[in-house]
Amino acid sequence: MKWFAILAACVAAAVPTLPAQAQVGGQVSRIVVPFAAGGARELLARTFYQELGQQLGQTIIIESRPGAGGAIGTSNVGRADPDGRTLLMAASSHFVTAELGAKPHYDPVKDFTPVANIGTQSYVLMISSALPARNVAEFIAYAKKRPGELNYGSAGIGSSTHLAMAYFLSTAGLDMLHIPYKSTQEAANDVAGGRAQAVIVPNAGVGAYLQDPRLRIIGVTSRHASPLLPNVPPIAQAGLPSYVFESWFGLLAPAATPAPVVQRINAAVAKVLEMPVIKERLATQGVAPDAMGVDEFAKLFAQDRQLMARIVKEARLTRD
Repeated sequence: MKWFAILAACVAAAVPTLPAQAQVGGQVSRIVVPFAAGGARELLARTFYQELGQQLGQTIIIESRPGAGGAIGTSNVGRADPDGRTLLMAASSHFVTAELGAKPHYDPVKDFTPVANIGTQSYVLMISSALPARNVAEFIAYAKKRPGELNYGSAGIGSSTHLAMAYFLSTAGLDMLHIPYKSTQEAANDVAGGRAQAVIVPNAGVGAYLQDPRLRIIGVTSRHASPLLPNVPPIAQAGLPSYVFESWFGLLAPAATPAPVVQRINAAVAKVLEMPVIKERLATQGVAPDAMGVDEFAKLFAQDRQLMARIVKEARLTRD
């Protein structure tokens, strides 16, 4: 598949040699990913960081700092100097650690400045093919008869994959045990190995499992079918009408980062997102690019804080 080959190339280009103009002044900036290397968020950062560095005249590196459901890496950015040279690769789950009542040593709103939106992504529900269920309705019916007997995996407590699955269970009225892993890949591998029965993965991660007979893809979390999986029905159309879950991805900076610096990075991101090669890379990951001005992204940021709080409440999530 062409899109999968492109994705593999993106992963392989871990440390590319940047042109001389991308290293003006010898400055090095970093995009911190608060989850493990190889996960959806790190793969996404790798689709555009080289071109962003070229636009900014800097070398940009990607630094994975996993742990505590994203709190370790996120806290690191919150404490960084507000000079625009440390950015967080954030998503809708940015707010969840605080909503779960943890003490992450940062405030998800007060300690950060929204810089630039990258795009929106939906997710895919996969189950073990050892289960008799072949679609969403059958899986719900099967799980309802076995409360507390089935497991599901995620990339960690408070991650987007945890939120998406917990919200699915809450909406469907199901009771399953959550097993947090360090990455979505680890969670999916355990479903394939029969140690867990279900997992929701980002579109970016589904390519590796399309031909795995141990896994069954039964639904996408978006309102409409995904271009990557046109034959897989949305969960909302396949047994759970009120369920839709999508996530934005964007860059945040430490609070007090000067407005001109934020505007400069935002403008650079907008230019990068216009590049055909970037659009193609994002499409392979199921991400719809969506450049926003600083004020528009700040509005989305505030609205999503309220939405995530509602999902945490409705799904009755705790730091289990």
